[in-house]
Amino acid sequence: MDVALVVLAVLLVLLVVAFWYALRWVRMRRLGGVSVALRWQPDRERSGWHLGIGRYRGEEFVWYRVWSLRTGPDRVFRRDRLNITDRREPIGTESYAVPSGSTVLRCESASQEAIEIAMGPGALTGFLSWLESAPPGRRIPRAS
Repeated sequence: MDVALVVLAVLLVLLVVAFWYALRWVRMRRLGGVSVALRWQPDRERSGWHLGIGRYRGEEFVWYRVWSLRTGPDRVFRRDRLNITDRREPIGTESYAVPSGSTVLRCESASQEAIEIAMGPGALTGFLSWLESAPPGRRIPRAS
């Protein structure tokens, strides 16, 4: 009886976690999220890609990791502090780790933290438009 109760409790917890992930994914996609892969510290040899959902929130691009229980964003990038320094196609096995048809953008923030962002053609167009646009009176360098 005790073993069956423990197994039932574990299954219930796994079901709740799976439901949480599914609900979180649907909610982020419905609120205008796009599929984006992110790699921080790309100069490190063992730096890997992390899949997530990116959303625009005013002056910020927020990124939520797919496999995370956090309710808030995992990374936040401010438009006025983000500069694109390079653009390339995925190399070798990278194409399996990033969204289909992705372009990889190497970006640096004001803190000089290098990151790479990979996104498909539609998401890339939106991202570049968002990055180049600015409220009146403020100048931001061209991203493309």
